[in-house]
Amino acid sequence: MDEVLLRSLTPSVLTVLVRRGADFAAAEDAVQDALIEAVRVWPAAPPRDPKGWLVTVAWRKFLDAARADAARRRREDLVDEEPAPGPAPAVDDTLQLYFLCAHPSLTPSSAVALTLRAVGGLTTRQIARAYLVPETTMAQRISRAKRTVSGVRFDRPGDVATVLRVLYLVFNEGYSGDVDLAAEAIRLARRLAAVIDHPEVAGLLALMLLHHARRAARTAPDGSLVPLAEQDRGRWDTALIAEGVEILQAALARDRLGEFQAQAAVAALHADAPTAEETDWVQIVEWYDELTRLTDSPVVRLNRAVAVGEADGPRAGLAALAELDASLPRHTAVAAYLHERDGDLATAARLYAEAARKAPDLAERDHLTRQAARLNTRLRR
Repeated sequence: MDEVLLRSLTPSVLTVLVRRGADFAAAEDAVQDALIEAVRVWPAAPPRDPKGWLVTVAWRKFLDAARADAARRRREDLVDEEPAPGPAPAVDDTLQLYFLCAHPSLTPSSAVALTLRAVGGLTTRQIARAYLVPETTMAQRISRAKRTVSGVRFDRPGDVATVLRVLYLVFNEGYSGDVDLAAEAIRLARRLAAVIDHPEVAGLLALMLLHHARRAARTAPDGSLVPLAEQDRGRWDTALIAEGVEILQAALARDRLGEFQAQAAVAALHADAPTAEETDWVQIVEWYDELTRLTDSPVVRLNRAVAVGEADGPRAGLAALAELDASLPRHTAVAAYLHERDGDLATAARLYAEAARKAPDLAERDHLTRQAARLNTRLRR
């Protein structure tokens, strides 16, 4: 059973059902039922046209649910219109589906959460982590979004800003899982840039390319995380870096600065430094100041504290960090790093161990645990 194939076909099948009149929540349920049926049937009798098979079965599932639901009896007339088995158009509707999910009847945050869950393939836990909220809170938000759009015709696409936010979150979560969501997010951003002349679309594409260029160096052969300062820069993809910088420069020249362009500028400064020691931290702090002005994000302020610590010394970084809420994710890890830079190894070791206990995933927990162990070994000597 090719699970990657099934996941890649899901957005297009969902789009076909929505176009044929299914409300979004019912269409999503029907597609999920069709995928379960495919897992059961395909190993013994694989179809010649997987997408056409999924469209036909999902449409049948939708019709069955409509007949069973008294509140949707108006759809009983659609029974005779069940499509015959056959090939479906070979069109990639994923980007259009992103816009449809960013429906004007939803708030931007609800539209992003719903799209990530229904189209992006992320779990509720992953979405909650990206939003820095409990998983139960995010589950309720997604459920409310589904109820809001239930029965709504998806004939009014949402705005570009919401779609960009979705693509960025998909990219950030895209380094894990069976489907390479990072590469998929870049593909969709390229398609969006080709049809929409907007500096923030270009800024997002540049940001993705610059981050993706470092992907091969982000982990060691054993899967452990490699911090940016310790990465082998010879493994960075220089072609992607050059493309990202070129796209960014063209976007910045239009003098319509947005948060994705500013983030891409930070990434470009990291990519431009031949070594970690040659990083232009003063400029990076200036770009974080712009980002703070644009977003007032606590995560941006946390990253700015690190940059201040590099540009003006660890005590200046700790002073900037003291202005932030200590419960902010990764706050403790940043404090540990800055205390180590300041020479307070005992405090740094304690904070690394504390940060490890709070880490959101195994790779980060292992990395922080190793940092604590390294410092404790030095303290015992």
